[in-house]
Amino acid sequence: MSRSRSDNLEQLALFRRGGRRDGAGRKPAGKRALVAHSRRARVTRHTPVFVTTKLVEGLPNLRRERTLALLRDSLAAGADRFGFRLVEYSVQSNHLHFVVEAQDERALGRGMKGLLVRLAKALNQAWDRNGRVIRDRYHARVLTTPREVRQVLVYALQNARKHGARILGIDAYSSGPWFEGWADRSPRADRVLPRPTSWLLSFGWTKGGLISTREMPRGGEAWDPAEAWPA
Repeated sequence: MSRSRSDNLEQLALFRRGGRRDGAGRKPAGKRALVAHSRRARVTRHTPVFVTTKLVEGLPNLRRERTLALLRDSLAAGADRFGFRLVEYSVQSNHLHFVVEAQDERALGRGMKGLLVRLAKALNQAWDRNGRVIRDRYHARVLTTPREVRQVLVYALQNARKHGARILGIDAYSSGPWFEGWADRSPRADRVLPRPTSWLLSFGWTKGGLISTREMPRGGEAWDPAEAWPA
């Protein structure tokens, strides 16, 4: 049976095209080039993956109170399917970060496709519009060391501060309220996202120490909560 167009799009999101020739495959073009093709480490159930996806230009800011419950519900509904698990996330004004686990590349592709389609439909309904919501392919980085995983957790959960938001406490537009790795906060008990199953994401990253709610993403600085205000 021939592959469908949706299958081809899924493959574009995950695999390098054009064989082994250097420079082969689709080239970036336009005002904002697509994410460059590159060789990736193999996705396995032991390796968490850090995923970033962006919205098309001109859409409303995602960090608005009226879309918060919608985003949480949509992410929870698509969080555990096809051998794919969404473990942590953060929502920024025009992009989203996910920390996920997947059995293999196919599970990652199917799970991300289902999650992003669900999000797009919900947002279009909330915004009373039709059309494309997610821009280009998502970027996926396979994590293979405890240090990488810890850096990604800080980057994802504290990403709003990287963009200049000064938040008192934990970012509500993330899975931070339910995160079980804070050094100075207890998680909420009503977690709906699946817990990690890989050693790296469950325990391995803690070799570098639990994460402070004051810790900034790599390259940032600590901030004074006395000077903070809600985002």
